Amino acid sequence: MSPSVSGTEEVRVSALTPLKLVGLVCVFLALCLDVGAVLSPAWVTADGQYYLSLWMSCWKPASSAKWFCNFALNTGETDAHVPFTDWQIATLALLLGGASLIVLAFLMALISLCIRSRGRCYKPVAVILFSAVVLQVCSLILFPIKFIETVRLRMYHEFNWGYGLAWGSTIFSFGGAILYCLNPKNYEDYY
Repeated sequence: MSPSVSGTEEVRVSALTPLKLVGLVCVFLALCLDVGAVLSPAWVTADGQYYLSLWMSCWKPASSAKWFCNFALNTGETDAHVPFTDWQIATLALLLGGASLIVLAFLMALISLCIRSRGRCYKPVAVILFSAVVLQVCSLILFPIKFIETVRLRMYHEFNWGYGLAWGSTIFSFGGAILYCLNPKNYEDYY
């Protein structure tokens, strides 16, 4: 950081304000949580006899030791008695769409940090992150509503850690978007 003198006024120019660095960390955490949520085998669990994730639905009849699974994108015959529905595919598509936008925002933020193009990429990163938040919130609201509406479990079930990771990712994405919205010109002199 080198100060430049313009008349009698000293202006500091920094490559990255702490707010943007925290924003970058938030986006990275959102990306990690999204990966965990997408790969999670447990979005819904029920008494050790039923597991539902974004990719498959598995259940074990009480009279059997064998698990039966239905994969989301499987078009062939399965052991499943309930095929994946459109809302499950839509949830997966919305969440993956949000995750891909988070990847894009992270790469843009990282590249802007490396080439020191500070202000040019902040607004696009914020817009991309807000778009990812909208997609993910839609998927996370759609999932429990349609699950409760269509899946009839006669046992206690709960939304598990995979679903929680997806909410965590959404919250960190929103935080990163807010931090990238803050105008660095107004705060730069304080850092």
